[in-house]
Amino acid sequence: MALKYRYDADLEFLKELDSRDLDQLVELLIYDPKDKEKRISEELSECEEFKKYYPHHNRYWDKIAAELQKYGGNTFANLLRGGVGVVYREILMDVCDKLKVNYNKYSSTEMIEENLLMKILKDALEEMSEEERKELLESMGVSGIGVTPEALFGLFQAIFRAGGFKSYQLTVIIANAVLKALIGRGLSFAGNAALTRTMAILTGPIGWAVTALWTAIDIAGPAYRVTIPAVIEISYLRKKHKYAEFDNLAQEVKL
Repeated sequence: MALKYRYDADLEFLKELDSRDLDQLVELLIYDPKDKEKRISEELSECEEFKKYYPHHNRYWDKIAAELQKYGGNTFANLLRGGVGVVYREILMDVCDKLKVNYNKYSSTEMIEENLLMKILKDALEEMSEEERKELLESMGVSGIGVTPEALFGLFQAIFRAGGFKSYQLTVIIANAVLKALIGRGLSFAGNAALTRTMAILTGPIGWAVTALWTAIDIAGPAYRVTIPAVIEISYLRKKHKYAEFDNLAQEVKL
């Protein structure tokens, strides 16, 4: 069954990304990080566009999107839909439901992605010791607030709501830690010293929080082993695309 892309407003931005930005998403869709073997149900590496254009992923971005949509849908249901999967927003909400994320189904896709990242961060903050939370605040150059999980969570929520570069960097920090925990490697991102330090502090606690969730979900079905990390990757790519002009400032601006 050939990969058929279903028009998806939330994935159209992929065609505007550099091929290097899509490297990890492509690898995630094709290979199981546990054993580095090709996924049994993957079709992306077999399609003609992949064989012709790889590694120029943006030449076949629609096939990449179609593969993700396929994983998000039930196999039988996909057949009934003529071989197309489900739209990204449906995949995102399914992942949020599985991870018990509180979100408003009428919110924007980006807002629901932020709710997902904040749920993971909230779980991580509760895992951290007081000393780790103090170190986290210092790494961010913030003072004058308490170091309770609630206080820190409020700070991070405010950063997300404010948008801009800090929101982008916070997405990078969380996505990097989640992907390290789920697939064994983080994002290819060259940040400044402050960002790198914050990443290092949060990687452990986020890893513990995600691993606990992952252990329970791993039993639920193989599709989630694709859709959960893929949604995290898409969330990061969306922010990167939205704040592309900030990438050049990453070495100069502190979180």
